[in-house]
Amino acid sequence: MSLARLAELHGVATSYSPAPGTTVRACETAVTAALGALGVDARTPRAVQDALAAREAETAGRLLAPTVVWWLDGTRPAWLDALPEGTRLTAAPAPPDGPADAWTYPPPAGAPQEPPPGVHVLTAETRAGATATAHLIAAPRSAPLPPERTHGLLVQLYSLLSGRSWGMGDLADLGDLASWAARTHGTGFLQVNPLHAAVPSGPEGGTDPSPYRPSSRRFPDPVHLRIEDIPEYPYLPSPFARAGEAARLREAVLRKDGLIDRDAVWALKRDALEAVHAVPLTPGRRAAYADFLAEQGTALEDHATYSALAERHGPDWHTWPAGLRDPRSPETARARRELADRVDFHSRLAWLTDTQLTDAQRGARAAGMPIGLVHDLAVGVHPGGSDAWAQRDVFAQGMSVGAPPDAFNARGQDWGLPPWRPDRLAATGYAPFRDLLRNLMRYAGAVRIDHVMGLFRLWWIPEGEAPTEGTYVHYDAEAMLAVLLLEASRSGTHLIGEDLGTVELGVRERLREAGVLGTSVLWFERNYPPDGDGSPVPAEQWRTDCVATATTHDLPSTAARLRGDDVRLRESLALSTVTPAEAAAEIAEWLALFTRLGLLPEGDQDEEEAVRAVHRFLLRTPARLVGCWLPDLVGDRRPQNLPGTWREYPNWRLPVADEAGRPVTLEELTASPRAHALLRVFTEPDGPPWSGPNRPPGRARR
Repeated sequence: MSLARLAELHGVATSYSPAPGTTVRACETAVTAALGALGVDARTPRAVQDALAAREAETAGRLLAPTVVWWLDGTRPAWLDALPEGTRLTAAPAPPDGPADAWTYPPPAGAPQEPPPGVHVLTAETRAGATATAHLIAAPRSAPLPPERTHGLLVQLYSLLSGRSWGMGDLADLGDLASWAARTHGTGFLQVNPLHAAVPSGPEGGTDPSPYRPSSRRFPDPVHLRIEDIPEYPYLPSPFARAGEAARLREAVLRKDGLIDRDAVWALKRDALEAVHAVPLTPGRRAAYADFLAEQGTALEDHATYSALAERHGPDWHTWPAGLRDPRSPETARARRELADRVDFHSRLAWLTDTQLTDAQRGARAAGMPIGLVHDLAVGVHPGGSDAWAQRDVFAQGMSVGAPPDAFNARGQDWGLPPWRPDRLAATGYAPFRDLLRNLMRYAGAVRIDHVMGLFRLWWIPEGEAPTEGTYVHYDAEAMLAVLLLEASRSGTHLIGEDLGTVELGVRERLREAGVLGTSVLWFERNYPPDGDGSPVPAEQWRTDCVATATTHDLPSTAARLRGDDVRLRESLALSTVTPAEAAAEIAEWLALFTRLGLLPEGDQDEEEAVRAVHRFLLRTPARLVGCWLPDLVGDRRPQNLPGTWREYPNWRLPVADEAGRPVTLEELTASPRAHALLRVFTEPDGPPWSGPNRPPGRARR
């Protein structure tokens, strides 16, 4: 009981419920390891008793928690009522919100009854003279909702090559796609994969291609730069010597069945950027760069220093000389000075990428998109990368984030991402979370939060243990949400949460109250037992506050699912959890439903028409946003990622392709009759031509 109580006081779960009516006890070893990662010794009964006594004394004797939340909706926070009578509060804006006048409570006559929105340093003083200091987050209750119902495209940027790409899709391609889709088909948003900075490749190459395991979530990856659009590029003293290699990289993917080779693309772009870096900036450009450096401060200096050190010592900071593993050590300071030119190079790349991302969002809005770009926030970072080095004190050492066993994966999952320590986040006023959100929202119309349940809890797995041997660690969800809503309201950014899979009771409801849209995928929307019969959920019963889609980056394309290609692929890799007959029966049930609703002609076996029927059904739901997977426009059969595989499948390295597997360029996609026919579904004024009065309600119009 003492261990359970100690764990509870530190937010470590000793059991969890994978399904209603089912409780699973967490492994005691995992509980002890999680406590250890939080700096709590629980290895012996005596250690548990000592730690429990210390924690209880600490919580009983404090006036304020390290971080408190004040929701700006006219209600008094519970922590305020718990303070001794007569306690006075002073809230001074914390950097970078300050300087500004302090707010006091009780407020003087005529003064605001609530603190201004922002993050504040809060000081409490009782009548008896006791004092305490904490971080105060004053935030609105809800994020801004999209102004109108609209549809959009979901794209993995690297996979979309144009005739000008250097072997993978880039930010100019993104802007071009946004402009075309908005102007031609009234598309309201374009959702992209995480564009976070990747872990640099080592001497032997082999960068992890997954965009969901980045080096840093705070800064974007310069591999996405369109080199020719950098203002200094035309002023190179002589033409870039390796420019011809860009065409060879592009042709290898588009015409020779090659995979996207991020390492080769980056090696080429890096050489070009080295040449660009030698071109002096104009006075105005120099001033803009100086402003960026000042705004980003230590965070950018750390990221650029990591990148410079990785060039010399390899990409995993754990293998560096001992003195360099600490970003604040004298050895690191000396190395930073010695590598000043390389630090400036990587700082410049961050600025150039930030600029092109901002231009892409500005262009999407100018083309008529009410939202524009939707950027994806990965759930964590690579343990050997930039963020884990620069913010090592905020990460739990020796732990990895994953998922417990469920109906789809009996072995659980280990994502290889170190988790944030909830106690250290609270002690900093959630500064690491605030900083990365503020940077990402600079150029986002909306942000999609991968595994949004991580705002509430994460599955921690001790190093070296199987995913089954983990436990949940809880975060202060109110504080995490307050930071999220504060930054979203400041920037006018809409929020989308990926809430698929096992979700703790009450989480979806709390996110809906906060204005965070959920994610609903057609094939998963069924009335599951024990309360339902397994039938598809009627369109009108879908939730309103969501993005409705037919697939995601971890699922098969619509054409592949309709034809059973996904089951055959998983069978060939011994990954299938359903038989072809079971999958075919499920698809037949959906197609029959579409036919009854007038979305698919009776007896029609045409694949393209079936794909269009899927999206007509999505438009019948009340969902605020409807997303279309870009590869569905051209009938692509191949998934971009096949969970559970590594070398067995080319995850994250496939270009968009047509139904025959032939790579399709951006130019070919925009000229494709199949693509235009599917996108016209979203603007059909009266539904499909055969449906007559069965016109789906709530169509997005422009």
